[in-house]
Amino acid sequence: MVGNFIGDFVKGRTMVQQFEPEIIKGIELHRAIDAFTDTHPVVTQSKNRLRPMYRHYAPVIVDVFYDYYLARNWHLYHTVELSAFAVQAYTTLQFHHAILPERVQQMLPYMINGNWLVNYARVEGIQRALTGMSRRTTYISKMDEAINELRKYHDEFEEEFLTFFPQLIDHANNF
Repeated sequence: MVGNFIGDFVKGRTMVQQFEPEIIKGIELHRAIDAFTDTHPVVTQSKNRLRPMYRHYAPVIVDVFYDYYLARNWHLYHTVELSAFAVQAYTTLQFHHAILPERVQQMLPYMINGNWLVNYARVEGIQRALTGMSRRTTYISKMDEAINELRKYHDEFEEEFLTFFPQLIDHANNF
């Protein structure tokens, strides 16, 4: 879980070697998930809906939208309630605080205090996430406006997520 969580914050092969084997396995799983997701035709369909307005930020926005659909549909994929899973995840991450990349260490208190994992199940939680991300982009991203597309194409994005996610689970299980 920890390796998978920090995957976006660990760059290159040599940097990975600083971690224990189970953390490395999680980082490699994260990368395999990213590669599968980036090339999946259903995800591409979701991204293409957003590209005219959000250009190269479309993949990031789709990732956040899919987090929303995962949180909303959590009961379809996990036997533990999302709120209980979130507590377990936050506890695990805090236990491994010393090995977390600095940016993750800085972000984690905000994530826990805002209970991001649970709040992603609400449109307001996604709005907050997109607005925060928009503030941190180098260029004008308009990600804070993407909530309009989530509302407008809610059912289409959900259908795409529900088609894609079981395939991603199979891919991860075969990793």
